Amino acid sequence: MHCRRYKPPSCILGLVLGLICVVEAAKVNKHKPWIETTYHGIVTENDDKVLLDPPLIALDKDAPLRYAESFEVTFTKEGEICGFRIHGQNVPFEAVVLDKSTGEGVIRAKEKLDCELQKEHTFTIQAYDCGEGPDGSNMKKSHKATVHVQVNDVNEYNPVFKEKSYKATVIEGKSYDSILRVEAVDADCSFQYSQICSYEIVTPDVPFTIDKDGNIKNTEKLNYSKERMYKLTVTAYDCGKNRASEDVLVKVNIKPTCKPGWQGWSKRIEYEPGTGSLALFPSMHLETCEEPITSVQANIELETNHIGKGCDRDTYSEKSLHMLCGASSGTVELLPAPSSSANWTVGLPTDNGHDSDQVYEFNGTQAIKVPEGVVSTSLKEPFTISVWMRHGPGTKEKETILCNSDKTEMNRHHYSLYVHNCRLVFLLRQDPAESENYKPAEFHWKLDQVCDKEWHHYVLNIEFPTVALFVDSVSFDPFLVTEDYPLHASKIETQLTVGACWQDYSGFDNDNETDSETLTGGAAHMSQYFRGNLAGLMIRSGKLEQKRVIDCLYTCKEGLDLQLPEEVGTNIKVQFNPSQSSLTLEGDDIESFDKVMQHISYLNSRQFPTPGIRHLRISTTVKCFNEEACISVPDAEGYVMVLQPEEPKISLSGIDHFARSAAEFESPEGVTLFPELRIVSTITREVEAEGDSEDDPTVQESVVSEEIMHNLDTCEVTAIGEELDNEHESLEVDLAQIQQHGLGLSSSNMGLIITGVNTMANYEEVLHLIRYRNWHTEALFDRKFKLVCSELNGRYISNNFKVEVNVIHTANPMEYANNAMVQPQFISPVHHGSMDLSGHSLANAHQASVVPSAATIVIVVCVSFLVFMIILGVFRIRAAHQRTMRDQENGKESEMDWDDSALTITVNPMETYEDQHSSEEEEEEESEDGEEEDDITSAESESSEDEEGVEPEDQQAASRQQQLEWDDSTLTY
Repeated sequence: MHCRRYKPPSCILGLVLGLICVVEAAKVNKHKPWIETTYHGIVTENDDKVLLDPPLIALDKDAPLRYAESFEVTFTKEGEICGFRIHGQNVPFEAVVLDKSTGEGVIRAKEKLDCELQKEHTFTIQAYDCGEGPDGSNMKKSHKATVHVQVNDVNEYNPVFKEKSYKATVIEGKSYDSILRVEAVDADCSFQYSQICSYEIVTPDVPFTIDKDGNIKNTEKLNYSKERMYKLTVTAYDCGKNRASEDVLVKVNIKPTCKPGWQGWSKRIEYEPGTGSLALFPSMHLETCEEPITSVQANIELETNHIGKGCDRDTYSEKSLHMLCGASSGTVELLPAPSSSANWTVGLPTDNGHDSDQVYEFNGTQAIKVPEGVVSTSLKEPFTISVWMRHGPGTKEKETILCNSDKTEMNRHHYSLYVHNCRLVFLLRQDPAESENYKPAEFHWKLDQVCDKEWHHYVLNIEFPTVALFVDSVSFDPFLVTEDYPLHASKIETQLTVGACWQDYSGFDNDNETDSETLTGGAAHMSQYFRGNLAGLMIRSGKLEQKRVIDCLYTCKEGLDLQLPEEVGTNIKVQFNPSQSSLTLEGDDIESFDKVMQHISYLNSRQFPTPGIRHLRISTTVKCFNEEACISVPDAEGYVMVLQPEEPKISLSGIDHFARSAAEFESPEGVTLFPELRIVSTITREVEAEGDSEDDPTVQESVVSEEIMHNLDTCEVTAIGEELDNEHESLEVDLAQIQQHGLGLSSSNMGLIITGVNTMANYEEVLHLIRYRNWHTEALFDRKFKLVCSELNGRYISNNFKVEVNVIHTANPMEYANNAMVQPQFISPVHHGSMDLSGHSLANAHQASVVPSAATIVIVVCVSFLVFMIILGVFRIRAAHQRTMRDQENGKESEMDWDDSALTITVNPMETYEDQHSSEEEEEEESEDGEEEDDITSAESESSEDEEGVEPEDQQAASRQQQLEWDDSTLTY
């Protein structure tokens, strides 16, 4: 019977029965607690209380009804819930009973939860009652219920960008949907807080925008010339409005619109003289804009048309260059630089501004005659003509370069070289022969070089009946050879001209048309004028020029150079032109092609190169798989700037004032002019001081001078004052020794000129050999000469080294006494300024009309004293002369002491030493004003040297002799 279902008839009965049931229930724990089978809970990271759905409540049937009618029932221990038990490993939760009687409980976290480590937890829970009796025995447990707990996220982390910085490259003028994408992440576990909701460009006023996914795009077309790179600062926000902990830098490079061409090189390339080769394109590469290339051909040109004769060649004279290149003797220069020995080019316009050998300009009105005897060419013998020529567009008229024609009457051209309609023509008419058969007479070459306005080197080797032409060291065959009869026998002299042809005015010209215009008028005139530039016109008789000499004459001292790297195989074809001013490359591998281009260099082997600009041009042809889409590479242009070289200073030094006896001048050996000549060349350069001059303003650059060795090509000895009189004086030198040194010699009444490229040491040796002779020295007291040396055809010139030689005259002492006795008392004054009268004899004596008796006595006494002094002086002079001769025999040339033994001296005994001394000081002052400081007499030099170590007697004698030195500042005669 169940107590709860029983319904008593009355309340008292019900109460009794209820008490009976309670007592019965208290005695027995029959039922297990009951809970739900599944629970779902939520907990926040920073909280420990779990919100469960449904709530955690355990029920037990052993518990009495809470209310029976109106009476309150007390629960027994068997009906209460004493606890909850959680099952599982490492479950960070615990269950706590809040009310045992009701069975209500909660689940809470035992430790701090981290959503980022674990978002959900699943475990089981079980309830148990308090059991039976006081000791809680016979405890009942409920079934196990599953609990799912979700950990709610807290926005504790900020967004972080995946990269430290971002870079991108865009092409100018193009709009992009996305240039690049930045991406940030958030460490929060929830979708809300871990998601990046927005990005933002922090940098103001930039033509870019960014979307919520981090894509950056431009808002306008970008211009490379306006801005080459943009720097943007970008930040990010998560959905909880947390900003990125650090903003990120974004660099956007603007690339110009892809244009095929050479990139990575400087248009201005500076070259310092003396540094060897210089890489022209060390970082160059060819931009092909990703087109499929099959082959590339590039032509690199070094333009030096404005430098000398087409490039920076050695600026020696053409004759010197022939010698340097190994041409033997017999070469005659028809267009030499004007000089005392070759003056027929004086007045001919030169091509000013060119730092090279003499370049002459012919504008159609100038021509020159070569003097007779300069060229002796027999047409029966082989000979060579060489010339540098620059000629413009051709005309219908003949333009003569060189012409050898009749001087009068018949106007026959024996041989000539001329230009006609861009053709080079050489005319060669044979002398009369036994047979009157036709023979080759005109040789025609049709050449582009004749009319391209560029410098070219022409060499004609003439050996009848053939003529070989070399243009820029390349051989050309004539395309036409015409024949003619030999010339008729005639005794008419010929005239050799340059720039035109000499013709008779009468017009009887069997070979050429006559120009009606005349230059000089009269019976003959010039015709067929040349228009252009000529230089180095040479004729070499008797021999033909060898090919190696022709190559040497044309070889340029500057040009392009290429040293192929080892890693570049034979897949790049390389070809130079003869002058190395042009280089052609061809290949199919772009990478190898770029490496070869990077190894091309400029080389100038001249010691003193001509400064200025050398233009560079690169012409490129590219072939592609698809010819229609093949790219076009524009020409690349730049220039090499050759800096100013350190110019040398050529210094000539040595003995510049000495005296010799008249006998030496008259001897066959003569007097050596430059016995101790020294030639030194120095350059002055700046040396940077140690330390940083910018930081320390007191640091200054120091200037140092150092001696260098280089060649000379001319030394000229010139007589100062009157020209040399060939009847009684000359400058002489051993011609064999001159030729042994490979030098040339020319002389005139002005002096000597030594020419040829040679070392300074060899020039010193040759100049030591120059002697001056004079076999009529009675009227000669001194002679002055000037020496000047130069390098590179006058580009660098030495100082003017002047030498003065004095003649020491000797005579019988008694003659001096007799001459002194007839000297008049009254002498007419003649002023000689500060002129050195050493060695001068007195003027012709004029007899005085009246001589007082007292004066006669004084004169006799004075003359007696003078005779004694002269005899003493003669002995001293002879001793000094013997000592000088010994020094010469020992090879020790030195400055000669002044010798006054040759002087005819008149001494006024009334004149005091003080007067003489004062007049000497006046003379020295005049000498300092009008003469060079170095022009001191050898007598003054010796007297100062002798005074140091002489005995008293010698000092007195020297003092007496000094009183007897000639002083013309107070004398009249």
